[in-house]
Amino acid sequence: MGRLVALSLLGIALALLGERLLALRNRLKASREVESVDLPNCHLIKGIEAGADDIDILPNGLAFLSVGLKCPGLHSFSPDKPGGILMMDLKKENPRALELRISRGFNLASFNPHGISTFIDNDDTVYLFVVNHPEFKNTVEIFKFEEEDNSLLHLKTIRHELFPSVNDIIAVGPAHFYATNDHYFSDPFLKYLETYLNLHWANVVYYSPNEVKVVAEGYDAANGINISPDKKYIYVADILAHEIHVLERHPNMNLTQLKVLKLDTLVDNLSIDPSSGDILVLRIQNILSEKPTVTTVYANNGSVLQGSSVASVYDRKLLIGTLYHRALFCEL
Repeated sequence: MGRLVALSLLGIALALLGERLLALRNRLKASREVESVDLPNCHLIKGIEAGADDIDILPNGLAFLSVGLKCPGLHSFSPDKPGGILMMDLKKENPRALELRISRGFNLASFNPHGISTFIDNDDTVYLFVVNHPEFKNTVEIFKFEEEDNSLLHLKTIRHELFPSVNDIIAVGPAHFYATNDHYFSDPFLKYLETYLNLHWANVVYYSPNEVKVVAEGYDAANGINISPDKKYIYVADILAHEIHVLERHPNMNLTQLKVLKLDTLVDNLSIDPSSGDILVLRIQNILSEKPTVTTVYANNGSVLQGSSVASVYDRKLLIGTLYHRALFCEL
């Protein structure tokens, strides 16, 4: 009888293991075949070989690119080179990607940038917020952009217990932002277990110098985050649930969920087309309407780009970044 019970328990455990593995494959879209959707005027950006995970573009056409992200268990084409921030002037006819110098005192050797966001203050000062993973830990770095010499002045490093696994960020003030945690835990094994068990413990945190608080939670893996042009709504990508959540902002900076848009793909970073307010990951038009329009602007089966993570547009110029591979410049 004891052996029968043991075999029964083993069978149940193996069945549960198989069910969880199959569910994880489905969430990762592991079996999906991608059909290419090409654009006619595209070329790879010289100097980007190891990923441009996130991109943010200023109203004047200066684009910032976060490059060289390294994650545990993820392949890197430049494992020994630290990450950096590149800039492209999209007003120029043939823009090049130039690496921005960072002020002394900042630990460049361990710079591992992830999500980024810019904020322009009332005095036209430009701040760049960068999610950083030095030695695979979690910080947010705030820089001042000094355009006259193409450099970044490091102002502040932010660490907090509510940032166990920061992924992306949207700045809403000179030292104020919303950030996503793609996991509840910081320990790699517990992160894996959290994902495997589909716990939906990921969240969004609001940070200011006076207050830090969780303002939205219950995500499978909260990833990209951005804000509507009128600043009334926050958009959050839940990458493993294949969803974009629309959240309404309140004067106390809390968020309440307004709607969820389900998609048939992994959803990484989110950008906003400044001319239309469309959300770019695919192109999502009129997300607040009853039936938003979703179209694919560009797709590739891996022959050109592997692991696309962001698309950002300025004046009919499109930049497409990847998690660990190359980046593309297209004229629409």
